[in-house]
Amino acid sequence: MISETLVQKGQEPKMDWSTLRADFPILDQHVHGQPLIYFDNAATTQKPRTVLEALRRYYEHDNANVHRGIHELSNRATAAFEAARARAAQFINARSSEEIVFTRGTTESINLVAQTWGNKHLKPGDKILLTEMEHHSNIVPWQLAAERTGAQLLYLPITGDAGLLDLNRLDEWLTREVKLFAMTHISNSLGTINPVADLCARARKLGITTLVDAAQSAGHRPVDVQEIGCDFLAFSGHKMCGPTGIGVLYGRHEVLESLPPYQGGGEMILSVDFHQSTWKHAPHKFEAGTPDISGAVGLHAAMDYLDGIGRPKIAEHDQEMGAYAYAKLARFKNGIRLFGPHIGRAGLVSFLLNDVHAHDFVTVADQRGVALRGGHHCNQPLMRRLGVESTARASFYFYNTHEEIDRFVEVVGEIEKFFAQV
Repeated sequence: MISETLVQKGQEPKMDWSTLRADFPILDQHVHGQPLIYFDNAATTQKPRTVLEALRRYYEHDNANVHRGIHELSNRATAAFEAARARAAQFINARSSEEIVFTRGTTESINLVAQTWGNKHLKPGDKILLTEMEHHSNIVPWQLAAERTGAQLLYLPITGDAGLLDLNRLDEWLTREVKLFAMTHISNSLGTINPVADLCARARKLGITTLVDAAQSAGHRPVDVQEIGCDFLAFSGHKMCGPTGIGVLYGRHEVLESLPPYQGGGEMILSVDFHQSTWKHAPHKFEAGTPDISGAVGLHAAMDYLDGIGRPKIAEHDQEMGAYAYAKLARFKNGIRLFGPHIGRAGLVSFLLNDVHAHDFVTVADQRGVALRGGHHCNQPLMRRLGVESTARASFYFYNTHEEIDRFVEVVGEIEKFFAQV
């Protein structure tokens, strides 16, 4: 159950976000003698009791392999696994559960497309368009695909520290030679929210296949694949209150049906003899071997939990927290360099404080109970584009509070004074 979260304020119900923290046991602890402030949500989110209980319930009552058995436990496990698939289709407004492939996460989802779609459709001289803000998970698979097929990689530029796509130059890059346009919905380093529906519409007019990396958006705002108009979309359970090791690849049914299997083995076959095999229809032909059944069960519980709160409310809260933190940090003026858009950002802030290395900054912050991320955030090309090696990043979720940001900003000031004296 979601904690009671609504309080009356005049005539308008208002979410009391702080009460949701009681649903997350891990947040109620001290680190190095300080109350934990968890600001590493872009890397992974924490799990509510409903998800933990769903996992425990599955293993205590229903644990069995799916699809292959005819005994009661297998029937229950299969029903739970396929119910999670149907729930994922509903979560992103896919046309049917047949458009949902379970994977280990966003990374495997993109690799699946690069291997299957890429091997089938790319040839020498074709172009793959990415953006300069892509995560390594949406770069390296396409580099490998380009090496295999002779295709060429192109990158839509960003506009300096503001971190917006240079859409004025889109027509220079999005041409009929481009066969696939893969883009992030929300940058995990910049907090930029890209207009993916518009980008997919532009690509579709030219017959270009599109893939959206929704790792940072699926658990933070409504995501509607029919409204976006993409051919593929990928997200991870662990970044949206679900377990690690489970993710989703959405693919338009007709596209998935046209592709070869990703891996071979049990579960994905119709028949096998010593010389050839035949496959099941999508999505099952992409799910060789025993899947992460409990992960799907936990993801189902996470999706129910998030929609119980309301993703539009979560998106509003994220943006408000991002704006609040950005404004607070900007008061350090010449002592800090902030990355990403000034307005309209998602719930994260990346920054560098004076000459303090990001790793040193987050190490000292950790001693004060503040969990941040320091490094290149799997965005090395973007970091080079920005002229830095790394940044410190604070990323927020609905269980974070303004009071935590205020304490975080105090810690920034303490760290600034500490290194000024070194």
